[in-house]
Amino acid sequence: MERWKREAGEAAVELVRPGMVLGLGHGSTARYALGKIAELLRAGKLWDIQGVPCSKKVEEEARSLGIPLTTLEDHPELDLTIDGADEIDPELNVIKGGGGAMLREKIVAQATKHQVIVADETKLSPRLGTKAAVPVEVLPFGWRTQVRFLEGLGAQVKLRLNPEGSPFLTDQGNYVLDCYFGPIADAAALARELGHRAGILGHGLFLGLVDEVFVAGPSGLRRLRR
Repeated sequence: MERWKREAGEAAVELVRPGMVLGLGHGSTARYALGKIAELLRAGKLWDIQGVPCSKKVEEEARSLGIPLTTLEDHPELDLTIDGADEIDPELNVIKGGGGAMLREKIVAQATKHQVIVADETKLSPRLGTKAAVPVEVLPFGWRTQVRFLEGLGAQVKLRLNPEGSPFLTDQGNYVLDCYFGPIADAAALARELGHRAGILGHGLFLGLVDEVFVAGPSGLRRLRR
């Protein structure tokens, strides 16, 4: 599976051109893209690029690899973003947030001209929710009221915890509720419900944002376009 992730992540870097401002995605497959970008920069095969990291962890990794960084404040429109996903449906709608960075990832995705997802074949699904939970970022204040609300929408809800048992915190200092809906009949309607709720700051349903997917598996590498 790591070989598939590497194939997908590195293949997407073929879209990167000198002069681009890039969104740098979070996750185990997007990390291979990050490494390939750094490799091309060191070899002089790529130059004059800047990246906007989707998380503090990606920012640290990019700096350690020597990738020049910038911000959305300086560059509010990005040329290309390469990111990972937890689940991908046939219309290239995705669930993201397994790493807890979905709010920043969505801000970056909405600011990019061309959003690319890299994944291994196991992430493909006939319908969102079949394989992955929907992560929901919530304000710590009153978070249990959000659990009741989400359960009312049909989810089994778990507060995401660190290995030692404390609540996992996003880069914004918020909690994540992992919501197991099963196959979601109307993801757009669910996204609207989540978007209208005070105290819910973001969620992992990325609908209509992805332009292209690089997916690798036993049968090789495929490019899927919306």
